[in-house]
Amino acid sequence: MAEIIQKDGTWAFDGDALRLTPGRDKNVSLLRKELGELVVPLGALAGISLEQGKKAGRLRLRLRDGADPLLHATGGRLTEPHDPYQLIVESDRYGVAEYFVDEVRSALLLDQVPAGPVDAYLLPGPSVPLSVSAGDGTAGFDGERIRLEWNWKTEDAKAAAGARTLALADITGVEWHPAAGLENGHLRFTVRHAPTKTPPKYDPNAVELWGFKKDPLMALVAAAVQARLPHPARSADDDPVDARPALPSAPAASAEDDHDALLRRLRELGDLHRSGVLTDEEFALAKQAVLKRM
Repeated sequence: MAEIIQKDGTWAFDGDALRLTPGRDKNVSLLRKELGELVVPLGALAGISLEQGKKAGRLRLRLRDGADPLLHATGGRLTEPHDPYQLIVESDRYGVAEYFVDEVRSALLLDQVPAGPVDAYLLPGPSVPLSVSAGDGTAGFDGERIRLEWNWKTEDAKAAAGARTLALADITGVEWHPAAGLENGHLRFTVRHAPTKTPPKYDPNAVELWGFKKDPLMALVAAAVQARLPHPARSADDDPVDARPALPSAPAASAEDDHDALLRRLRELGDLHRSGVLTDEEFALAKQAVLKRM
């Protein structure tokens, strides 16, 4: 098992999944603390990297497109303090971080995990029920219904209609945008047969966000709803892309069969190395991982 413990959080890898636990340091964002521990299956990963700086570096996970409802709902707009797939690493722990990266990369290579998109969410999204107050309203979700309530800062035209309840079955999309510069952000729900270009300030299906501390928490509501909507890959294409975890599992093999399979894998790695597909470093890492299993 590989593990790295930092003030920013703890990452652990057991060969099948990564456990990402946020730290208790005061600099850890409210979103990451509320999101809590994430369990990321190996099949959801597209890659991992370590960026080194003079005083501190950063571990970054790259997930396969469509694997995580949080990333889909936020559209890659989570800034660094709020991104749960980044970990600040102190410079004196670079050696541990490099070992961690090698272990994950070896597992990805050995299990032949594709880096392409998937057609089903491999992470469950935030648990429900949940409720978040930020900007001009409060958004709550119980798994079946979304309730939007307004506060004294809400535009009169939007508040006049009172609280709003939306059935999940009527929702076709959800998006979260953070406030940026002079532009306010929003959490908006797209309702079936009711498209609109109304600014969030006046849209009764949107909460307007002004860039305050609790704004990122609205991304949790967006992700929880997104996780319960049809996956975008399935609705956009009748021919689903590869989703390895959906494949039926093979019958358990005997120890002798497993040993033979590992020997075949070593020969395959040698062929890939000789043909130039694998670099010397990649070949050494993959070979080491196979030998450990033997």
